[in-house]
Amino acid sequence: MDLDLSGKTALITGGSKGIGRAIAAALLAEGAEVTLVARDAAQLEATRAELKAAAEGRVHILPADLASDLGREALVDAVETPDILVNNAGAIRAGRLADISIADWRRDWDLKVFGYIHLCQLLQPRMADRGTGTILNIIGMAGRANRAAYISGSTANAGLIAFTQALGAEAQSQGLRVFGINPSPTLTDRMTQFMQRKALDELGDESRWREMVEPDRFPYGRPANPDEVAALACMLLSPRAGYLNGTVVDVDGGGQWTGA
Repeated sequence: MDLDLSGKTALITGGSKGIGRAIAAALLAEGAEVTLVARDAAQLEATRAELKAAAEGRVHILPADLASDLGREALVDAVETPDILVNNAGAIRAGRLADISIADWRRDWDLKVFGYIHLCQLLQPRMADRGTGTILNIIGMAGRANRAAYISGSTANAGLIAFTQALGAEAQSQGLRVFGINPSPTLTDRMTQFMQRKALDELGDESRWREMVEPDRFPYGRPANPDEVAALACMLLSPRAGYLNGTVVDVDGGGQWTGA
């Protein structure tokens, strides 16, 4: 099926690795043009080199610090208003309330929570003036399945779910769409590196990291794959799903109902 994404422009934060990179690759395969944003310029360049082989001239990169107001404002000043904004940058540390300093709460929220909110605040009016645009917030299942051991992430994600729904309510009157995706634990570079460290500590061999992925912890015996999240993102970003707005789709294999 042609998703009618050819020629669309997409700005993807956290686009150098993981889910952001997978969404970029999927959009490129549909004929879109992407601008990838992250802090690590070297990683961005490596990702661009990998992706441009099949999409020459359609992959752009912009190093930026999205944890600061000035960094976000500079990013928006440097780009044309995209057809698609994918907010994906930010990882929030695990821990219980007593484990995380208030400075760490602020540091993590500056990137993920205020980063998402501020970029929407900066770009939504420009999209509204044009009369078209789509915003996708990659949030996370911790916002639904709240856990004391991930209290900062659970609280942040719950807030971003509410923000996405409220912004979608306004967006439809402007010809825009705003929605989110909540991935459960996904086999990104970050998760793989964690499993490699665990395999090295427990088995003395980081190459055996797959043995650390306990099937009983996941629906279908495995974590989600970034390409699965990316495929869903493309479907929902497509004009063919043009009536989808103001909602957040859970991608957890049904784990919230089974306790996985």
